[in-house]
Amino acid sequence: MDRADLVLLRRARDRMDREYAQPLDVAALARTALMSAGHFSRSFRAAYGETPYGYLMTRRIERAKALLRRGDLSVTEVCLAVGCTSLGSFSARFTELVGVSPSAYRAAAHPDAAEAALDGIPCVSKAVTRPVRI
Repeated sequence: MDRADLVLLRRARDRMDREYAQPLDVAALARTALMSAGHFSRSFRAAYGETPYGYLMTRRIERAKALLRRGDLSVTEVCLAVGCTSLGSFSARFTELVGVSPSAYRAAAHPDAAEAALDGIPCVSKAVTRPVRI
């Protein structure tokens, strides 16, 4: 993959990071990267090791974790706030990535000491608190 493609892919990835709560589909992201949808999906996976949808959902789940730790929103409100339209799909994906349901995560004691210590350092915090598939 050449440098120009990586720059364009980064543009689309940055858009997902910024606009995670917006309805984003592969076609819209491909337009951001000035690529066809198929080429974009293949190139994104080759560059980042996951599909564009997987990356977007990971961003949404990261934000959902932060909102659930706050404790002032219901799971449904968090689901909608991070751009998911189906509570069932959100809950299933959250459980897959985090290991517990959104309700159980919300009920758990927070903040986690490691996450609280890194709250002021977003780049390190993102790497440490990023959900991984179980």
